[in-house]
Amino acid sequence: MDIKVVKFGGSSLADAKQFEKVAAIIKDDPTRRYVVPSAPGKRFSGDDKVTDLLYRCYDHASKGEDIDAEFEVIMGRYNDIIRDLKLDFSLEKEFAQIKNAFLCHAGRDYAASRGEYLNGLILAKYLGFPFLDAAGVIFFNEDGSFNAKLTNTILSSKLRTMHNAVIPGFYGAMPNDTIRTFSRGGSDITGSIVARAADADLYENWTDVSGFLMADPRIITNPRPIRVITYHELRELSYMGASVLHEDAIFPVRYAGIPINIRNTNQPEAEGTMIVPDSKHPSYETKEIVTGIAGKKGFCTITLEKDRMNDEVGFGRKVLQVFENHNICFEHLPSGIDTMCVILNNRDLEGVKDMVINEICQTVEPDTISFDDDLALVAVVGRGMVKAKGTASRVFKAVAAADVNIRMIDQGSSEQNIVIGVAESCFETAMRAIYAEFSEDNAIK
Repeated sequence: MDIKVVKFGGSSLADAKQFEKVAAIIKDDPTRRYVVPSAPGKRFSGDDKVTDLLYRCYDHASKGEDIDAEFEVIMGRYNDIIRDLKLDFSLEKEFAQIKNAFLCHAGRDYAASRGEYLNGLILAKYLGFPFLDAAGVIFFNEDGSFNAKLTNTILSSKLRTMHNAVIPGFYGAMPNDTIRTFSRGGSDITGSIVARAADADLYENWTDVSGFLMADPRIITNPRPIRVITYHELRELSYMGASVLHEDAIFPVRYAGIPINIRNTNQPEAEGTMIVPDSKHPSYETKEIVTGIAGKKGFCTITLEKDRMNDEVGFGRKVLQVFENHNICFEHLPSGIDTMCVILNNRDLEGVKDMVINEICQTVEPDTISFDDDLALVAVVGRGMVKAKGTASRVFKAVAAADVNIRMIDQGSSEQNIVIGVAESCFETAMRAIYAEFSEDNAIK
């Protein structure tokens, strides 16, 4: 029998009505055997996510402040779901343990993880599936990094003994048995980890949108959906701002070659977006030139000029060593014979900008060095660009026609992406111009 791992986001499990939709989806397909739930999300505009409630409650507890009223709100969210589902089930024991742990300062990771833990208990009861605590099967190293090898060994062995299971997302355990969480949205990662361990045929990630869109709908009106996309394309788009799926969720399933299907809990009949290992997959549409357009603001540039820079062995290494010394990653390195430009995220330079610039000056003695923090990046991504002549020209012409000046150009060696830098004030205009250029002649489908 095929095996599917299904992950449901916070909006999919925000209240009892959503639980009923989730249960119907799972029961509709017996191959949906392993379920990864998030904590309850917002039920309506202006509502709170339970994870945010837990963080706030714990912060008050850590300051020695009274948390009774806040904890009552958290309990109420879960008790409302239990009552409306008409379950003969109580979380009173768990509530008492969690509240006591808050008062004993068990840690913010522990506090945040309880949202998924409690939701997992309810969902397991409602489905009639066994509950498998992630703390017993997902492990982190001493330095806080994810221990993929140990996790896959233990989790695979455990799942082979269970036909069905509910495994809460977002957290695992440190070697000292304390709770450690992934970054926000980390339930996506848990789902991917479970899919790999189960040797699943498909990882379904259910959320409140029907897959990926070609561009940000807050900028582009009714952008086209993406039917099929490769892992590589998804990583490029996710990194540049597309936020349907946590970007780190790709790696466990990519290692095993397992496709991901992004689906909509509220429109289960929609096919969503299929994420496949590579363009050789039978469902991948190779005739499409551009798969998607994404971008974000908040970047800066440090530009160095020095005569005969190209003859100075180790110049680039010395510059990058300065950034490494401050634990700063660079984004792009567009360079000329006598110039080197380093694109960075603004937040990485907060509090250390002057120090970094001074160290670069001392290390490589440039003729000039300049800094500019008004940069937005736009990425045009697609496997079809490799074979399509003139794609870059069309991007540049579209942006120029919109009266936007391009301040940086970078194209990956794989020719699967073109990244341009523009002033932050021109970001939305550039996005719309590029999208219009490729959608008008049906290159985007």
